[in-house]
Amino acid sequence: MRHGDKIKNLSRTASHRRALLSNLASQLITHKRIVTTLAKAKALRIYVEPLITKGKENTTHQRRVVFSYLQDKEAVHELFSTVAEKVGGRPGGYTRIIKLGARTGDNAETAMIELVDFNEIYGKGKGEAKDGAKKTRRGKTTKKVAAKGDEAATTEEKTAE
Repeated sequence: MRHGDKIKNLSRTASHRRALLSNLASQLITHKRIVTTLAKAKALRIYVEPLITKGKENTTHQRRVVFSYLQDKEAVHELFSTVAEKVGGRPGGYTRIIKLGARTGDNAETAMIELVDFNEIYGKGKGEAKDGAKKTRRGKTTKKVAAKGDEAATTEEKTAE
């Protein structure tokens, strides 16, 4: 029974799993998309998304924390420069997993995991914050502000007449 066992072990020891996820995360950050098995992609999503969140805050401490996970200077530099610049307004959900089907050799399910903001096909016009405002999950706040602003504008116009 797996009561309370929330980590995906991937049939590896802890040190092997840590090295595997570190290498996959470095390659994902460097190449923006990689093809791997579905189980590894799901485990990688849990591993890499907090690192991308740390990449938004460009401090020495955050760089050292991310380096302790990745052990790759080029990937850390790429994360804090290019990737952090693109995902700055996104509140989370930095990766997308697309299932590709079974692998011919061992019939393993394969998937492509990619960074959402670097895909030009799916991301046209979506996810970009308008007018430099930070986009949140509460979509109604902007409508209420606009509605109140319109009422204020109409009352000012009426008084001016």
